[in-house]
Amino acid sequence: MKRKLRGIVFAGVFLFTSIAFLVALGAGPGEADPKLNLIWIAPVGSIIALLFAGYLVWRIMRQSEGTERMQQIAKIIRQGARAYLKRQYVVLGIFLIVMSAILGVMVINGYLALPVPFAFLTGGFFSALCGFVGMLVATNSSARTAHACQTSLNGGLRVSFSSGVVMGLMVVGFGVLDLSIWYFILNWLYRDLEAVEKIRTIASTMVTFELGASSVALFARVGGGIYTKAADVGADIVGKVEAGIPEDDPRNPAAIADNVGDNVGDVAGMGADLYESYVGSIVATMALGAAAFAAKGLGLESITVPLMLSALGIVASIVGTFFVRAGEKADQAVLLRAIRTGIYLSAGLIAIGSFFIIRATLGIEHLGLYGSIMAGLAAGLVIGYSTEFFTSQRYWPTRSIAEQAQTGEATVVIAGLSVGMLSTLVPVLAVAGATIAAYAFAYGFRDASMGLYGIGVAAVGMLSTLGITLATDSYGPVADNAAGNAEMAGLPPIVRERASALDALGNTTAATGKGFAIGSAALTALALISAFKEEVLKFILNTPRFADFLQANGIIPEGFSAMSALQKLQFFERLPQDVQGLFLSRNFNLSLENPMVIVGLLIGAMFPFLFSSLTMRAVGRAASKIVLEVRRQFREIKGLLEGKAEPDSARAVDIVTRAAQREMILPALMAIITPLLVGVFLGVSALVGLLIGALASGFVVAVMMANAGGAWDNAKKYIEEGAYGGKGTFAHKASITGDTVGDPFKDTSGPSLNILIKLMSMVSLVFAAFIVASALLK
Repeated sequence: MKRKLRGIVFAGVFLFTSIAFLVALGAGPGEADPKLNLIWIAPVGSIIALLFAGYLVWRIMRQSEGTERMQQIAKIIRQGARAYLKRQYVVLGIFLIVMSAILGVMVINGYLALPVPFAFLTGGFFSALCGFVGMLVATNSSARTAHACQTSLNGGLRVSFSSGVVMGLMVVGFGVLDLSIWYFILNWLYRDLEAVEKIRTIASTMVTFELGASSVALFARVGGGIYTKAADVGADIVGKVEAGIPEDDPRNPAAIADNVGDNVGDVAGMGADLYESYVGSIVATMALGAAAFAAKGLGLESITVPLMLSALGIVASIVGTFFVRAGEKADQAVLLRAIRTGIYLSAGLIAIGSFFIIRATLGIEHLGLYGSIMAGLAAGLVIGYSTEFFTSQRYWPTRSIAEQAQTGEATVVIAGLSVGMLSTLVPVLAVAGATIAAYAFAYGFRDASMGLYGIGVAAVGMLSTLGITLATDSYGPVADNAAGNAEMAGLPPIVRERASALDALGNTTAATGKGFAIGSAALTALALISAFKEEVLKFILNTPRFADFLQANGIIPEGFSAMSALQKLQFFERLPQDVQGLFLSRNFNLSLENPMVIVGLLIGAMFPFLFSSLTMRAVGRAASKIVLEVRRQFREIKGLLEGKAEPDSARAVDIVTRAAQREMILPALMAIITPLLVGVFLGVSALVGLLIGALASGFVVAVMMANAGGAWDNAKKYIEEGAYGGKGTFAHKASITGDTVGDPFKDTSGPSLNILIKLMSMVSLVFAAFIVASALLK
């Protein structure tokens, strides 16, 4: 039955891919409306993703959850995760309603198009939905993974990885489906507009979809990150360091909260995060494509390309998942090879298929964009390699941290920070190289708008394998919960060993997934900043300043006052370069000679550090409450440490839930409000500086934090496997301190920064008209 079902899936995937390629080979610019055939491939691909995800859920749920004790533990964790998300979604619901009302007021005042508030709501809804569904599947998979590990390591890998694949396919499936639906709705709404104006209006409206997704993702990532790391740090400090009991020991009152945190932070938060990254790269590329190609008569084709690439990535990811399997050797090299096989196969299929997509949609004359896609895909793989090298216990960076544990906590912290800082070198060079290559392949040195489109396509290329790369990330929390379940349920040591091996691999693959997200965030944010600049210019040209400039220079055309904002932008783009430069120097000066740009750069470079400070302090405050509560229970509940009494786990869960909900609000609101304040009080030039400064520093800090945290965690696991005396030694206790320092680095502040830099750009883009009209410094 399994072979037959597998054969059917392969046949379906092969059929869909073949049809897509044949259509692409047979269609090309200039033929009778080939566009319709191509645009429909995107929603078909998304439906395939959702159907396959549904099949995997059915297969997971058929597995046994094990003993009654295992089922009871899994049920408690599910209830805790649902209770947290229920509270979080109440806060998010209030935020979405308030923001929708604000956007509605802007629509009434003519700053935004009518569909914008609705696009915002759907973006936020699907971002939250991906996180919620991922959490449901993960909490139903952990006990099943532990039970499967009783039979074999490969069995545990297949169950946990299938759970991760569900998350990956839900993200890409819902993302592409919602964007496709919005395209068809907007295409009908704007059917009476002239072709060029229609395409650019559709693209600019769809960008606001990302605002809702980014907002929800930041709340989910920050709140979930505070929850999971506060519980983790509190459980480790009192349980492992002070009381000397094992990780996930059932006597620890914070053990359940820690396992709940894995799901609300590393699954639900991450799902919302990666959904936002995925759709953000697509809509940013669509906006840049409309700007670059609309006048060339290829506007529709240019916005079709990222959707087609995403559909191709869905098929490639599904095929890749069938090749992820391992033997019984619980070795990092073997497990990493199993994961890599699926990722490399998916990347190879995308490398082949994307050539035909570019050839069919944009023609041979724009085939250089294939090089842009390859640049993004290659940069993603390089970042993955680099992350693995710096965070896996197989290599010297992580082992050097473990070695330093022999001399105490201080040297562990110093070594971890050093490794994290060093790890920024390769990702920065990879993204820088991909940016230059993507720009050049798209002929950007001849046409800047084409080059920017190439950068956007590179970001889509980097995330095109998200269906499987997210699976390698999100299966880690399931394996971690499985290891905890095995410990709390008293299963044989071999089960814990197998689950821990999967968990250790999950730390490395999770860091790799964060690297993909952060790297793509840099490219996407750059694309969004470029789109923001064009949007600001469009609104500036619609003010009396442009008319006065043309009048003064005697070049105002007949009927200028009747032109739309977009028509004025097109007229401006046809003016000689020296005339454009003269107007921009007086009205939108972005040169470094403008002090407001420097001021914006400085504020922007500072902001990721301020944001990280707020989120890390939040983790510290919440963790302190957990530490005090666990100490109180150990002190007051007689027989708890001896295993003769049960801990009050619900109390710990409630404490960290309330703390996370309260602490997440300020950092998230600051990310939304700051661009508006800078734009209104310091002007649009300072705002552009702010966005560039935040991008530059935020990207580097995010990489450093994610990799340092992953390295600290795996250094601890390396010692726990027997290095430098193993568990319970002085080195082990020192490594636990490093791990607790790294927890908020890798799971709270670091991953939140990639959302931050995009959300700031998105807020600026959506509110561009309001900022231009309200800026005190013109």
